[in-house]
Amino acid sequence: MHPVLLVGLGGFLGAVARYKLGGLVLHLTVQERFPFSTFAVNVLGCLVVGVLAGLAERHQAFGPDARLFLFTGLLGGFTTFSAFGLEAVYLLRRGELATAALYAGGSVVLGIAAVWLGLKLVGLGSR
Repeated sequence: MHPVLLVGLGGFLGAVARYKLGGLVLHLTVQERFPFSTFAVNVLGCLVVGVLAGLAERHQAFGPDARLFLFTGLLGGFTTFSAFGLEAVYLLRRGELATAALYAGGSVVLGIAAVWLGLKLVGLGSR
């Protein structure tokens, strides 16, 4: 199958899974003080990417097409936070502590700042 189709199909399925799980968590929790649905999706996505990456590394379990479908497509559509977590762990495992800290801290701080700036640019930053 063409790589774009693999990523697209995986992304579709991942986004639908995110929507369904987020709706379930939203139904089961009170979201007023803490965004439980997004939190649950992000943590679950990180757990799944860790399990799949471990299987891929230990057993060479997935070929290039399966990796595109699972990691870029399915988990990318489910949550990009899982990719962030995986990349940070790979940096740590290579002993690149400073780079991992810069990547993790910078991603969080600059990500929040970018959202704030985007809201400010359309006149919603003061809310």
